[in-house]
Amino acid sequence: MRKMNFRFFTISLMLLGLAVPGLLPAQNPIDLGGVVGSAGVRTRSIQVSGQPAALTNMAMRLFDLHGGFERVAERADFNFRFTAAGSNGVALTISSGGKTLWEGSFQGATQRDALYAAADAAVNKTLGTPGFFQTQLALISDRTGNSEVYVSDILFQGVRQLTRDRSQCLSPNLSPDGRTLLYTSYHGTGFPDIYRINLSSGQRTTFAGFKGTNTGATYSPDGRQVAMILSGSGNSEIYLSNADGKQLRRLTRSSSLEADPTWSPDGRRLAFTSDQMGGPQIFTMDSQGRSVTRVRTDVSRNCSEPSWNPADSSQIAFTAAVAGEFEVAVYSFTEGRSRILTQGSGDAVHPAWLNDGRHLIYTERTSTYSRLMILDTLTGKRIRLSPVELRNAREACPVYLPR
Repeated sequence: MRKMNFRFFTISLMLLGLAVPGLLPAQNPIDLGGVVGSAGVRTRSIQVSGQPAALTNMAMRLFDLHGGFERVAERADFNFRFTAAGSNGVALTISSGGKTLWEGSFQGATQRDALYAAADAAVNKTLGTPGFFQTQLALISDRTGNSEVYVSDILFQGVRQLTRDRSQCLSPNLSPDGRTLLYTSYHGTGFPDIYRINLSSGQRTTFAGFKGTNTGATYSPDGRQVAMILSGSGNSEIYLSNADGKQLRRLTRSSSLEADPTWSPDGRRLAFTSDQMGGPQIFTMDSQGRSVTRVRTDVSRNCSEPSWNPADSSQIAFTAAVAGEFEVAVYSFTEGRSRILTQGSGDAVHPAWLNDGRHLIYTERTSTYSRLMILDTLTGKRIRLSPVELRNAREACPVYLPR
């Protein structure tokens, strides 16, 4: 009979139910006296126009998500004009003060894809940082009455349901190339196992189905390794495997509970949650399981769900229990301190960085709903991301897939 580590299971369900980032440099940004592209520029005023109206409206929605831009009626720093070019193309013109500064054209599998690429170029050219609009999201939604895995673009224009397990699904994780997805489900055995889905064919295979719990699978930045939590030894520990779930290697050996592995941008280190201090705290180690070190967040006795900034290895976002609620915080190794980024009624959990190292997606949760939010860590701007039609949405995993 299969045996489950119930203490780990309880902690996981409690969480589920329950500094300026180092930004990547722009490629040939527009220079307006050395101002554009500076890390000190937090927002730029813009006007968005174009043809047809549906394309323009979609572009406006994109830039409303980005904390680095504010749409104004007049005297904008930049004017972005997006024009349809055939059925799957978009032309972009960037101007300022009536003068054309830059022009480009973009193609995609659909016109929407082309627009996302064009909008990312507008961000890069004018703010001096990468755009995030070509992001693919994996997430959990109970739209059908069961917690299932979905994938979508950033505006939820192309939502696709991947699973029909009619069981509890959690922890979706996309591969860096967006071709496969790992997730945990109680489907089949009634115990938490890790499954892999090929997004092109829809084929599902068991990735890890050992005795005990199998959960928390996350791809390394190069997609060649997977870190996961297994409790077959009698205690939840961190293991590594190759991308096929083979060559299994145990990293941690302790009497404490480990959870929530996340990779550093270079793939050489892992951050994770451990209760070896008596309560959940964040730790790091190298990919061989050595040099285990506590991250002294010093904001809560309950810190979990770390997410390593892909653009700035000196920052880790995490979930912290503060004043009776869960909030999203960011720890800076450079500054040696943490900042609480969210505040208000309800919990803020499951933070996940976007590729620009500036924005986070997290789950806002109350007793009556859960929904995905996008947060600008520079300005504090927060906007609802998931639509009402998805009902309760949570646990977003973003992967940037430029066309």
